[in-house]
Amino acid sequence: MRAKDVVGMGRVVLARRERPIIVEPIGNGIRGITLRYSQDVRDEANYFANIPILKLPEEMLRVAEHIVETKMANFDPAFLEDRYRTVLISKLKEKNAELPRKVVATTPSSQNVISLMDVLKRSLAA
Repeated sequence: MRAKDVVGMGRVVLARRERPIIVEPIGNGIRGITLRYSQDVRDEANYFANIPILKLPEEMLRVAEHIVETKMANFDPAFLEDRYRTVLISKLKEKNAELPRKVVATTPSSQNVISLMDVLKRSLAA
C-alpha cells in the first residue's frame, strides 16, 4: 500500500453498527479511520445560510490575528486528557485511602510456641 501510495477501504462493525473505514500504512503499522456515510454529512450551506455576512472593523481583525499568532503552538497530545478518567481515578484512589488497612500480624512470641512432639508424647502416655 505504501509503495503504491494507496489506502484500503472496507467496513467495520463498531457499537453494533457497520461503518465505512479507510486503512492506511503508518510507520510500521496500519491506521484505521472511520468515515461517515454521505447521508450523515450535511451541506454546510444548510447551517450557515442564515448567518449574515458582517463587515468587521480592521482593529478587531488585527486583535484576532494577534491572538491567533500568540496562541499558536505545536500540538501536545497531553492537552487531550480524558478529564472524566482522571477524576474517576483520583476518586478511586481517595476511596482506597479511606478503606481500613489489613493489620499485619506480628511475629508470635516464643511463649506461644507449642512443641507438637511434647503434646504427642503426653497424648500417648495418657
